[in-house]
Amino acid sequence: MTQAIEQTEAQSARVPVHQQVYAQLRDAVLFGELAPGQAVTIQGLIERTGAGMTPIREAIRRLTSEGALEFQGNRRVVVPLMTLDAIDDLIFLRESVETRLSELAAARISPAQIAQLEAIDTRLDEAIIRGDVPAYLRRNYDFHALLYDAAAAPILLDVANSVWLRFGPSMRVVCGRMGTQNLPDNHKTALEALLKKDAKAVGEAIRQDVTQGMEQIREALLEGTGFAEVID
Repeated sequence: MTQAIEQTEAQSARVPVHQQVYAQLRDAVLFGELAPGQAVTIQGLIERTGAGMTPIREAIRRLTSEGALEFQGNRRVVVPLMTLDAIDDLIFLRESVETRLSELAAARISPAQIAQLEAIDTRLDEAIIRGDVPAYLRRNYDFHALLYDAAAAPILLDVANSVWLRFGPSMRVVCGRMGTQNLPDNHKTALEALLKKDAKAVGEAIRQDVTQGMEQIREALLEGTGFAEVID
């Protein structure tokens, strides 16, 4: 265990500071630690990360270019609020890109990677039983990230990563209010199809998975649910 920790610390030390800060802030947006509509200051981000002004500014620049943050001036940035128009665009992108990534992955994924996906899905189920929203969101992301990485399609993967940054904060709000017991899970259907090398079935399982999740956000918006809140 000690050796593993030392190896992890050594690996982190080799990653440039600006990349570490970007990854930290990206995760804060992706998993809804920064809520939709929540404004934060550069100074606040410095205190949050312990980093200096330069890597914080670089991380903000990158996340702004990816649509994950909006710069408001006066050293303030905000997580964009979700809109119904944005939901339609995101559903179109997710159905197109993530379905294709899943189909490609079905032909290229290894038995070891499928075993990893099964282990992740088990931990996701455990998070659902516990009602652990943060763990659910992270394991759900881990599942999709590993599946899409197996597709070996970097351009499509870049698009998918950008899209996830745009809906992640809203998903955290919705899951936090609904709980985890009734969350859709098409992962097992996808896993069964992966074992059979049925690319179309894998793609359809993931298409249903991403569409159901986005429709939950749409329903919350139609009900007038305000997303501009800080998540504990």
